[in-house]
Amino acid sequence: MSGGPSTVRLYLMRVAYLLNFVLLGLDVWPAILSHVGAWEPMRGVAFSFWAALATLSVLGLRYPVKMVPVLLLQFLYKSIWLLGIAVPNWSTVRSTDLANAMVIGILVDVIAVPWPYVLHTFGAARGDRWRSAAISPENDPAQSTGSVTGA
Repeated sequence: MSGGPSTVRLYLMRVAYLLNFVLLGLDVWPAILSHVGAWEPMRGVAFSFWAALATLSVLGLRYPVKMVPVLLLQFLYKSIWLLGIAVPNWSTVRSTDLANAMVIGILVDVIAVPWPYVLHTFGAARGDRWRSAAISPENDPAQSTGSVTGA
């Protein structure tokens, strides 16, 4: 995976981030800001999560590859909701509009996410270190060859 996602893929990702920011943001932020009274706790968690997702999507417009975990999180939570909540309770799901919105969101993410990049970066590439890096001669300031004196 030398060059990263293609330019077309970057634009698709930006479209997904823009949709999150505009559609989700215009739905949740007014609801949060105009809410009166106490929130039912889980509903409050859901709205807070969606507000954070919409807000982080702004960064995805500028840094689409670095913010790909936002799209992955969205893909996963919608997939989990659809498979774990909606399908088992299909006869009691009140709104097929919500299920349709989740399916559309999943499809947008499937199209936008650069899956080869994700698999390489989060699957095949080395993970970050768990401990402090040992000081080696090449990154020890005291051992540098270009010494700077106070004179």
